[in-house]
Amino acid sequence: MECPLLQSFYGINHFYKQLIMATTVIRDYELMLIFTPVLTDDEFKTAQKELIRFIEENEGEIVHVNPWGLRSLAYPIQKKTTGFYVVLEYKAPTDLNKSLEVRLNRDESVMRHMVTALDKYAVEYNAKRRGASTEMESKES
Repeated sequence: MECPLLQSFYGINHFYKQLIMATTVIRDYELMLIFTPVLTDDEFKTAQKELIRFIEENEGEIVHVNPWGLRSLAYPIQKKTTGFYVVLEYKAPTDLNKSLEVRLNRDESVMRHMVTALDKYAVEYNAKRRGASTEMESKES
């Protein structure tokens, strides 16, 4: 026979577990992609837009998109020495990354990808860097 106090404690504990599981945690992420160089500029832009749409449809929010363009690779990937680079900064629930990784692994135009979780210092640094580059561009104009 169990004590009613313990039963109420376990009931409360179970309630909090369900509450924690029901709430989704939103985190900041950075995604670096290398697309195959076989793509045309239009196909490259379309692939970017599709990826952004996928993130936004799954409760994500795009913070910044930085397309680097065609760059040479440090080592050959799939017998290619160049690739289109893109860096995306976004906020999303933690479970989005699993479905995003499956999608990127199935996409033949993506040669490599890497998702990095950003801490608050990296988010601040990226914001400052974006602000500095915006100021530099406005001074040049």
